[in-house]
Amino acid sequence: MSASLPVSLVVVSYEMARELARTILSLSPGYQRGCAPADYEIVIVDNGSSRPPAAEDFAHLGACVRTLRCSRPSQSPAAAINEGLAAARGELVGVWIDGARIASPGLVAACRAATALHPRAVVATINHQLGPKLQFHAEDTGYDRHVEDRLLASIGWPTDGYRLFEIATTELRAGVRGPMLESNALFLRRTLWDELHGYDERFTEPGGGMVNPDTFIRANALPETQLIRIVGEGTFHQFHGGLSTSSLRGAMETLRAGSRAYLRRRGRPLAPVRASGWLFDSRARALVS
Repeated sequence: MSASLPVSLVVVSYEMARELARTILSLSPGYQRGCAPADYEIVIVDNGSSRPPAAEDFAHLGACVRTLRCSRPSQSPAAAINEGLAAARGELVGVWIDGARIASPGLVAACRAATALHPRAVVATINHQLGPKLQFHAEDTGYDRHVEDRLLASIGWPTDGYRLFEIATTELRAGVRGPMLESNALFLRRTLWDELHGYDERFTEPGGGMVNPDTFIRANALPETQLIRIVGEGTFHQFHGGLSTSSLRGAMETLRAGSRAYLRRRGRPLAPVRASGWLFDSRARALVS
């Protein structure tokens, strides 16, 4: 497959104007390295915000941005994602289930290059959260939007997006080869998204419950797929009062309720993908052992 594969980035948003502005900036051609404006589009799907984003909000970024309003907005993002997948024009589609996640500067180019290495690649980026600890400790540490704004200013973001690693905590606690439950920037060829039938809209819980892990697990279970983890890039979650990132109590309840719903639907306990797959070094543009 050609490295010039056209790409669509589907980003779901709900009441996060502050966070979405940074996320879309981080996906724009002026920030992403190794990508020209003609290489990709950004499809923002709003899931029922009181003030939905408009394409004009991002015109200054020089990106191809389209905005859609989900026809069936709900507390779950699954339907919004599927409408974005249906509208996407790229042969390769990356999904941001959470529009509050800033990308590192080489993420899009690395995912394109990694996809070209296997005809049925499942390309997963690693999740990080801004701040010295995972954000469900916010109640104990006093971490909030104002602290986060100062933290981003301290590294001069967005001048050098790789400095995000200096002020963030990884969600992959066992290292890049460790068990992986989900990816918040998951890239599949359109044919694989079609085979997967997108996100399962039966996950109607707030925030989708375990719909993102479910999608990652199902993608890796498709026949003859190859998991490729991207090393040296990632997404960085901004604090915005999310269900699983605002308090330890909320995170634990979300996990418990989501796990019970997953067990009812799938007939097995929720478990991460333990296969490490291939590791793709974004800087070397090559697989690493």
